[in-house]
Amino acid sequence: MNSVSKPLIRLEEVTISIDDDESLLKSKIVSILELPEADIINYTIVKRNIDSRQKNILFVYSLNVEVKDIKVVKNWPVRHRARLIQPFAYQEKKALRSADQRIVVVGSGPCGLFSALLLAKAGLKPLVIERGKEISARVKDVAVFMAGGAFNPQSNIQFGEGGAGTFSDGKLYTLINDPRSQYIFQELVKAGAPEDIFVNAAPHIGTDKLRAVIYNLRQEIIRLGGEFRFEICLTDLIIENNKISAVVLNGQEKLPVNEVVIATGHSARDTYRLLYEKELAMIAKPFSIGLRIEHRADMINRAQYGAACDHSKLGAARYKLVQHLASQRPVYSFCMCPGGYVMGAASEEGGVVTNGMSEYSQNGENSNSALLVPVTPADFGSDHPLAGIDFQRRWERAAYLAGGSNYSAPAQLVEDFLAGRSSNSFKNIKPSYRPGVKMTSLESCLPDFVIKSLREAIPLLDKKIKGFAHSEAILTGVETRSSAPLRLERNQLLESNIAGIYPAGEGAGHAGGIVSSAIDGLSVAEAIIEKYQ
Repeated sequence: MNSVSKPLIRLEEVTISIDDDESLLKSKIVSILELPEADIINYTIVKRNIDSRQKNILFVYSLNVEVKDIKVVKNWPVRHRARLIQPFAYQEKKALRSADQRIVVVGSGPCGLFSALLLAKAGLKPLVIERGKEISARVKDVAVFMAGGAFNPQSNIQFGEGGAGTFSDGKLYTLINDPRSQYIFQELVKAGAPEDIFVNAAPHIGTDKLRAVIYNLRQEIIRLGGEFRFEICLTDLIIENNKISAVVLNGQEKLPVNEVVIATGHSARDTYRLLYEKELAMIAKPFSIGLRIEHRADMINRAQYGAACDHSKLGAARYKLVQHLASQRPVYSFCMCPGGYVMGAASEEGGVVTNGMSEYSQNGENSNSALLVPVTPADFGSDHPLAGIDFQRRWERAAYLAGGSNYSAPAQLVEDFLAGRSSNSFKNIKPSYRPGVKMTSLESCLPDFVIKSLREAIPLLDKKIKGFAHSEAILTGVETRSSAPLRLERNQLLESNIAGIYPAGEGAGHAGGIVSSAIDGLSVAEAIIEKYQ
């Protein structure tokens, strides 16, 4: 990353009311900095957020301001955290020599795609292999499953072009502060993502728009010399002198390689097993499990925005909650999908897994979120690195049985869940999960400590969002894939203990979500490109 252009002034927490026009921001800047308007050359919106805490809705901005002369600025207001910043631009490096053998990227999720994109821009012509299908065929397979048809273990909401994020909200906000994120946003917009992802504090693309973005990223990688092969599974690694020398694809084709990026995502359990057998260093790690909770979107909107809930400038409301408990484990919301849907996210036969998804408009009837409880390796019954996978499978299988053994998900009304009785039918809130739900009890689908934590937390969360414990709200089980159940260890050069193998992204336990996974993919690609400098 290189610094470019002259310093800018960063202002934080500049507010305007919901009915104000953004053109008012310039006069706000003039007032805050106490400068003549003519001294303001330009300003850009860095982030735009919504403050609804007092139900007096404000838009809150972070701004970069360019002025004629920094030296004339006398007022550096603490309230707005005014400071000088140096803009950064991402520098794409070229490889100075080519690879003798192929560089293979395993997986086409955000980590794999951005790793491959950077490698391709460097001139290293990566090969991306993906066990699932290309996007258009994958969408058809998922549609068949959601309509009650056959489940395809290789082409589903977890596996296929774009990874698990393809059928999600396309959330792009992340807690990590890495300037590479701006580069990722730039590439996403080039590929067709909406430009508002640059400024929205909670940016999202939406599953409908994300599919075209993924296709366009693939075409760009191909244009730069990369290659994609779909319905190709990594089935073996050939290791010589503690270094990768070849990969075996679909149990038949042996392909010599220089480097391999393992960007498989958190659900490629057979690949985890292969890596364990090949003695890649790995450890079990904590993750979280729980249920999806659904409310009517208009109820959440009212609870968050009050009388302004129907304002044209406000979309579907979101929330982020955590509840610490005195006698149980904490409960927190995760992957909240405003105006979205609960999806069937199984990747193996005989299991039910839930996830959330929204389209760009976020105009679905319901809003949903995972409610999760942390679990640790001490809960798995073994210190084996793969024990977390067995733990996940146990509860996914229990949910499959409770749902009727046909990929319907078990569901329960909140009032029945809190009272410890089974549900027979839903009421005014219609479950969005497809292929369908079976109203029942969820007690058999999760460990007792998770059930107890959720029962204690939900009434307390109602004090934070009025109506959260609504008697007719729907709980659907189970959510078990919040993050990877293990971590593939790597050194300072981002390689595993086997030279030439680069574990990366969410599946390797080094990221969580689209942006952080993409950043990790860039980091690994940078390390590989450095070899060819």
